[in-house]
Amino acid sequence: MAKKEFPKLEGDFSPKGIDFGPADLGGGGGGGLRGKMSAFSGKAFGIIKFILGICFLPFVYSISVSFLSEFDLIEKSLGSHFWSGVVSFLIIYLFILEPVKLYAKGQKLLELIFNFFKPLVKVAPYLLPVYAIILFALYWPLSLLFPGPGTTKTFVFLFGFSMALHLVFSAKTMRAKKGDFLKGNYIFGFSFIYILNLALLGLFLSLIFNVFSFVNFFNNSYQSARDIFYAVFKQLFLG
Repeated sequence: MAKKEFPKLEGDFSPKGIDFGPADLGGGGGGGLRGKMSAFSGKAFGIIKFILGICFLPFVYSISVSFLSEFDLIEKSLGSHFWSGVVSFLIIYLFILEPVKLYAKGQKLLELIFNFFKPLVKVAPYLLPVYAIILFALYWPLSLLFPGPGTTKTFVFLFGFSMALHLVFSAKTMRAKKGDFLKGNYIFGFSFIYILNLALLGLFLSLIFNVFSFVNFFNNSYQSARDIFYAVFKQLFLG
């Protein structure tokens, strides 16, 4: 049985859409002073991204808690279909096969869409959950053609499946990046991806379900993260 290889995707994620590593600063792995400066600058940017990633963790926590709080307001049967989609993907991924080709095709589609702007070509495949966006675009016309709870339940299930697919494979792709000093690029990049994807999912759900308030979701996330930062600041500097 042939060994599966994860597709190598071009580009990397960082604050400006490129990897601030030695190669981008002209190092090229050469010897002498230039090579040493390149290696030093690469580690320096790694430390900066690591610190930024740590700063993102309170937002990861707060947006997760706020999302679950708003999500609990949705009808229980619909909520269970969303989690069924998440669990179904994980079962397929862990015990049956890794749907690498499905993920890679979504990446290629985003590369094609954003081909007019090279920085977006590098960043968009990591940032945007392409299948969730397509599902949201299809939901309205199909819900008019096939009204009823069955259509909504199907789309909610697929939302859960597609979001799990995007987050798992984005994490795997970024984690496989070589030369990631202190895993700073991974911690910062995936935290940002997670926050953005959960915010997009919250926006989609708020437009489908009246009980899901995106304003409350956003405000609660902000308030919770602010409280965490204040508590840490108080403990370190005012305690």
